[in-house]
Amino acid sequence: MNILITGSKGQLGSEIQNLSSDYSKYNFFYTDIEELDITNFQAVDDFFKINNIACVINCAAYTAVDKAEEDNKMAMLINSNAVKYLSQVSARYNSLLIHISTDYVFDGKSHRPYIENDKVNPTSFYGKTKLEGENQIIANAKKALIIRTSWLYSEFGNNFVKTMIKYGRERKSLKVVFDQIGTPTYARDLSKVLLDIISQTHNVSGTEIYHYSNEGVISWYDFAKAIMELAEINCKIYPIETKDYSLPAPRPFYSVLNKTKIKDHFNLYIPYWKDSLDECLHRIHCKKI
Repeated sequence: MNILITGSKGQLGSEIQNLSSDYSKYNFFYTDIEELDITNFQAVDDFFKINNIACVINCAAYTAVDKAEEDNKMAMLINSNAVKYLSQVSARYNSLLIHISTDYVFDGKSHRPYIENDKVNPTSFYGKTKLEGENQIIANAKKALIIRTSWLYSEFGNNFVKTMIKYGRERKSLKVVFDQIGTPTYARDLSKVLLDIISQTHNVSGTEIYHYSNEGVISWYDFAKAIMELAEINCKIYPIETKDYSLPAPRPFYSVLNKTKIKDHFNLYIPYWKDSLDECLHRIHCKKI
């Protein structure tokens, strides 16, 4: 099976490359902007046709949440227009599309974990572009899985875990918001799930939405505390409110995702967030980041 990985230099794409040796039955095509411009319909169509792509995992996204508030055009181009092209082309060649979406499609006003058919109401432009991408898939794809996730981190790229390690080593104390609640997602765990479920999707028709994060519920403050403790960094973490830490894009105050559907449909075991964080920190330590 020929599988196209877009955004292969990002966190998920990098983790998939690391795991690929365990999936020898798949033939992977790793692409980023240099190899394939997914904002160009003809380029996408040609790539699918020439390489006989049976499945595409779209890891490409405009993820600069705050910058998206000003850079509207580029955020919409990558998060919506490109997704439309991937949907149309995958439908033309009867390929499976697996697309990564986000908890930012919700407004964060819930007090229970979000299920897949809860009302969406993004409050940031980034969230709006990701929702528009979902809508393009629903309108254009023949068979697709939309996987919403939250608080993604890994040993690759820029993310909260690596930022905390960097600042924790440089400073004696940090202030982190305690009134935003969610669940971290270790990109390696999600990447393994993406690769494992492909073999179970031969009967997929239409579009299904699933939620995936690690298990458990915490605040960013609790997450930062755990990072310092597990990484053995002597940096004091102080809790602050969101109103005292202003950013251009609003964040959902509550974005815990209910994962019952994906666990039941694909018979998954999902690791606890702290166990996965410990594994990631071990990998980071071994690389001396």
